[in-house]
Amino acid sequence: MRTRAIDPAGVRDAGAFLARVERLDPTALVRLRPHRPGVIALWARLPLGVLVTRLVRSELDIDATVRAAELLAALERGDAALPPRCDIAWRSALPPAALGVGTLIDEVPAEEVRRVSAAAARTVQEAAMRGIGERALRDTLLDQIVMTVISEKDPTLVASVPLRMVQALVRMGFLGADPVRVRQAGPWLGMEATYGAVWYRPASPLTVR
Repeated sequence: MRTRAIDPAGVRDAGAFLARVERLDPTALVRLRPHRPGVIALWARLPLGVLVTRLVRSELDIDATVRAAELLAALERGDAALPPRCDIAWRSALPPAALGVGTLIDEVPAEEVRRVSAAAARTVQEAAMRGIGERALRDTLLDQIVMTVISEKDPTLVASVPLRMVQALVRMGFLGADPVRVRQAGPWLGMEATYGAVWYRPASPLTVR
């Protein structure tokens, strides 16, 4: 069993992921899950209500959960050992598919995702200037559908993308030059960008008869 957390070749990518996760939630957990030989997927749940993931180089062959801050501190010290595990503290289900799997609905230009995120930020700022609570407005906006993505091959495949997913992509620094791929995996909706992906499971509608 290998317990080296991250290979030297993956330290930079893992550090960027962990630093952003910790900035959004200093107490966040990160789950290290084998993806394929020599590669693991880092998973974290953000206060935005979404899961974020990034692939990094590692020979770790166990599924382990640690504190994001502790793993980041270990990497900064050059410590290769896995920090103390807290597997039982991980409460989030994971999508049944990881990067590159599931049904591809369509692609969205990265610049369009940036535009939507910037427009939402301006809305919050303008509302705050009018005396509307910034935090309350932001929480309300997160559930707003900001993109409707329809498959060109199958028009019955439609994805309604909430702002929380767009904001997560931007704030995690996942956007690059590549288009963002919108995927469906069971009840999960995913957005894959150049440097990582965001997954969200909308609440199931409740019908009262």
